[in-house]
Amino acid sequence: MDAMERIKNTIEKNPIVIFMKGTPEFPQCGFSMRTAEALKACNVEFAFVDVLAEPEVRANLPAYSHWPTFPQVFIDGELIGGCDITLELFQKGELQTMAQEAVKEK
Repeated sequence: MDAMERIKNTIEKNPIVIFMKGTPEFPQCGFSMRTAEALKACNVEFAFVDVLAEPEVRANLPAYSHWPTFPQVFIDGELIGGCDITLELFQKGELQTMAQEAVKEK
């Protein structure tokens, strides 16, 4: 399976997924750390892909999502955004609602 197909399958099979540098337990950049912390604070399960461990995904995800930077958060198959947008949604209480609804629908 090529990288684009793996990206598509990952997004479709997981209600919430973050493509990040590192893992939620051991993030490798501050943006990824803050974004993962916001998702953890929503008290929902979410999938992750460490783009540092998967260079093909890292190279192809920006073309797939039309978003150039990492991390990237997808909820219900749609790109939510990166760190700034995710944190803004969290501060407004919207991320929590979106995340809860996504896992409920699963």
